[in-house]
Amino acid sequence: MTQPARSPLAPEGFPDLPAIAGVTLRVARARYKAWDRCDLTFVTLDPGTTAAGVLTRSKCPSPEVEWCRAALPLGIARALVVNAGNSNAFTGNRGRAAVEAIAARAAAHLGCQPSDVFVASTGVIGVPLPIDKAEAGLDAAFTAQACGWKDAAATIMTTDTFEKAAVTRAVIGDRTVSFVGIVKGSGMIAPDMATMLGFIFTDAAIEPGLLQAMLSAANRATFSAITVDSDTSTSDTVLAFATGKAGNAPIASFDDAGADAVQAALTDMCRQLAHLVVRDGEGASKFIEITVTGAESDDSAHRIALSIANSPLVKTAIAGEDANWGRVVMAVGKAGEPAERDKLSIRFGATQVATGGLAVEGYDEAPVAAHLKGKEIEIGVDLGLGDGRATVWTCDLTHGYISINADYRS
Repeated sequence: MTQPARSPLAPEGFPDLPAIAGVTLRVARARYKAWDRCDLTFVTLDPGTTAAGVLTRSKCPSPEVEWCRAALPLGIARALVVNAGNSNAFTGNRGRAAVEAIAARAAAHLGCQPSDVFVASTGVIGVPLPIDKAEAGLDAAFTAQACGWKDAAATIMTTDTFEKAAVTRAVIGDRTVSFVGIVKGSGMIAPDMATMLGFIFTDAAIEPGLLQAMLSAANRATFSAITVDSDTSTSDTVLAFATGKAGNAPIASFDDAGADAVQAALTDMCRQLAHLVVRDGEGASKFIEITVTGAESDDSAHRIALSIANSPLVKTAIAGEDANWGRVVMAVGKAGEPAERDKLSIRFGATQVATGGLAVEGYDEAPVAAHLKGKEIEIGVDLGLGDGRATVWTCDLTHGYISINADYRS
């Protein structure tokens, strides 16, 4: 498979990211595929690091997801291992044995429990992760020089066209704490939890129960509000690790000083990473924000927004720069949520195109056409029923998506 060209929606460059005390990154070549690149990431975390995560709701999860699900209630972490090129999903006992072997080898190296080691994998489904390659890759990582965030972000990629990372900060008392995150994702992206692999690291001291509550809340408004192709992965994982090295008084409750700032920073981090995934949607040429207001509830608005975002007809119309608002009407109507045709309003950008069940009489399509020629597209829908609102993000659907996925395994 030929690596696609860098997405036209990609940021200009990789951000300037600070080191996070208590986090050490290393990468190595496990050679899971016939490529000459690093494909195994090994992150060591200092003792005392707390952990939280959100995992796919797929009923066919990978053994790595099941491993993390069992480890997360313990709330502690000493290491993270990420494999790229092989998702190890749908591989039965052989897949489970590979995860157990990886965790055991990393734990023996660090002198910790296997449950302190989190494992994630991404790539082709249905091919067991070769234990010999995983162990050899780990051994190479153990002795490798520490690397930076860009190398780690590149190593976890599969069909991604650029490295994805973000940084935020928060103030807790007299301490400024930092958050750095890396993420991979380009296809098989649909919001049923996290929809890719994402890893967030902070030097803040946060008790695991609160970190979990904060990450879950952030996820609902960010990772669970993106879609590229409506397909939820078997391997979706977002993990957050807090080393406590910033020296702040540990926060354990939303009532503690600084908790609001930390929640805001974590949500901002997740939003940045989620947007980067959409901006690297396979074949994408336009970043689309869909806002639904006036719904009976926020949940109803969210489901309607996703119905629009996941519609191939809407997405191809945007790709063709066609202001076909009738397709938006269709997507609202099929969502199965409360809606009344004669109260429905639709806008593209700042231009109202339909209201009261009809096209706006005499509306000028020129500004709409100009808006659709850009890379940042806004669609607004008001149902006129209540106060519910939601925003989701997606991308257009182009021939590039077909080209990438038609030869994904080659």
